[in-house]
Amino acid sequence: KERTMKTSTVFLLCISVFPGFSQGRVVREDETGFAECNVFFPGQVPPEGFTEPFHVKICQQYKKEPRFATLYSTKDKIPLYSAFKFTKPAQSEEENWLIEPQIDDPANDLHEMVHEADIAGTVANLGGNQALTSDYVGSGYERGLLNPSLLNEKDFQMATYTLTNAVPLSPALSKSWHRDIGKVVEQALIPHCSKKDHLYLLAGAIPSSVRVKGKVSVPESLWLAACCDAPEGWSLGLVKKINDENSLADLTVGELEKQVLAGVRLFKGSCGEAKQNRGKRDAILQAVSQIRSGEQVGTSNNQDTKDSGWVRKVAGIIATPFIKLLELLIYIFVELVKFVFYFLWLVVKRVCGTVLDGVCSLWNGMVSYLKAISMVLIRIPYDVGRVIINIFLGFLQIVQDVVSLTYRILSIPVGFALHLAAFPYHSICAIPSVLKDMASGIWGTFSLVIDATATVLHGFYYLAGHIVKRFVPKGSSDD
Repeated sequence: KERTMKTSTVFLLCISVFPGFSQGRVVREDETGFAECNVFFPGQVPPEGFTEPFHVKICQQYKKEPRFATLYSTKDKIPLYSAFKFTKPAQSEEENWLIEPQIDDPANDLHEMVHEADIAGTVANLGGNQALTSDYVGSGYERGLLNPSLLNEKDFQMATYTLTNAVPLSPALSKSWHRDIGKVVEQALIPHCSKKDHLYLLAGAIPSSVRVKGKVSVPESLWLAACCDAPEGWSLGLVKKINDENSLADLTVGELEKQVLAGVRLFKGSCGEAKQNRGKRDAILQAVSQIRSGEQVGTSNNQDTKDSGWVRKVAGIIATPFIKLLELLIYIFVELVKFVFYFLWLVVKRVCGTVLDGVCSLWNGMVSYLKAISMVLIRIPYDVGRVIINIFLGFLQIVQDVVSLTYRILSIPVGFALHLAAFPYHSICAIPSVLKDMASGIWGTFSLVIDATATVLHGFYYLAGHIVKRFVPKGSSDD
């Protein structure tokens, strides 16, 4: 856990220091349209009619430059559309999926898109308003890009790998969508727009009630709206149904707007729909029809064209093994270089780790040694003071013992002399008390004899009276 926290910290620091990371800025309500990403709309006016409170505007950036714009639904947890321009077809780079933390936690300090694993536990309500990688794992759906990576190059392509640009699609449908859109843009739209940088593209999805893991809406259809905002311009709409991966219906932008949402206007003034170049639009529809039927755009019955096509096919068949072999050798070389760099990184990491551990141990030892010496030096005056105080207290105790012993030795003869001198005095003073006690004793003895004699006489008197009363008869009344 500590290692994960350190990795997350390093990653977040890298985001703030190095510009080579994707940035997806949530557009504030007080900003006009999509702010700096308005350049991806004709006349810099975004589509109108998307006014729900759960619609979030995102200006998708990479290396601090706007790459495309996205309107995201926090209710359905999928993008409703992504607006972009065709740059240049390129091979897909390594997928590096990111999420937008401000959608779930507007109060956080992260203003860039980051990896989901690097902000776990740091963003409140993570996944409450947007889809996460875990929502797709084991669902049978993959993350289908509305703005396909294959229509972008380099930095523009890296910016497309964000979950705010992805909808749940089956693997077959995702492949079909990217293939058809790529062919339509490259073979039908680009050749018929006089200014390539004035070709504006809107790729969107219509949410359904079907949810992935009860959370992320599976779109019921995908759509593409194109606008060539140039002299002899045109606009076009395409729709692919989810239940038919081979479907690709063409329609006008007005017809598409009715399917997307009532009251929606995708392009400013419908991108000149009332004054379009019909010839170019018909040529585009023919090219789309050929793509839909699986034909190569631009084929004809001309024999030279067919022969040239056969020559190219044969040359392609012959060159394919060599190209594959070259790709294999390049892949092996790249892997070897990556392995060497990885090995060197491990060696450098291990050596640096060992050196740093040794330096840390040496530093800790020096600190402990200096601390022990400092404590000993600090205690020396304290111990010396304690010894001096103990010596002084011992000396006082000796003096006290000597004085006490001297006192006791001297008190023996002095006490004897005092008692001897006081004996005559106490003896003479005791004579009156003795005589008094003797007189008291004699008097008490005499009183005791008198009392005893009186008591005996009284007893005899009582006895004689009783006998007389008992044995002498009383005289008669006559006598």
